[in-house]
Amino acid sequence: GTEVYVGGVTATVVDQLESMGANLPLLGLTVGTATFVLLFLAFGSVLLPIKAIVMNLLSLTATFGAVVLLFQDGLGAGALGFTSTGSIAPAMPILMLALLFGISMDYEVFLLSRVRERWELTGDNTLAVVGGLQRTGAIITSAALLFVVVIGAFATSGITFIKMVGIGMVIAIVVDATIVRALLVPATMRLMGQANWWAPGPLARLHRRYGIHETELPVRARYPR
Repeated sequence: GTEVYVGGVTATVVDQLESMGANLPLLGLTVGTATFVLLFLAFGSVLLPIKAIVMNLLSLTATFGAVVLLFQDGLGAGALGFTSTGSIAPAMPILMLALLFGISMDYEVFLLSRVRERWELTGDNTLAVVGGLQRTGAIITSAALLFVVVIGAFATSGITFIKMVGIGMVIAIVVDATIVRALLVPATMRLMGQANWWAPGPLARLHRRYGIHETELPVRARYPR
């Protein structure tokens, strides 16, 4: 009937991993659902929110791979000024996930807002994608550059986990603002064509009534079919 409690760093890490593993699905479900609902209300599409979530996950997985290579495997540790311990603090990827998902979604909304605006005016998906990218490219690039300069200061820290956050987030923003937002998102939307703006009849009516509309265009112009 005796209970034995184990202490120390290993036991603490095991408890953290178990706790985060138990709550991570709820976090993913909450963030994914909120993202889907808000993007649907903004753009009236079922596929665009799914595409946005997938593209954000691409940025995140690329970032986590780079962080593991640098801080866990120790590649370039000497040049970056730290000593690799062969592991990463369990809470850091979760913190980076929450911050980067929100920042990446900001860039997605910038781009999709202008694409949607051109789609409402022209009804041509190709012109809408080109026009949206043209109007937001400089804004997204400038915002990303500003963020890289500010958060990049973390990379100069002598504390390894702060340095990891700085370098990891710089990598994520650079990948997201260049490869993902400027290349993969427009290419995917171009290939999807008018399916970008598809929604089932009941959901289309729901968006027509409760959705977020930037301009008061005629219904036919807002919802070409």
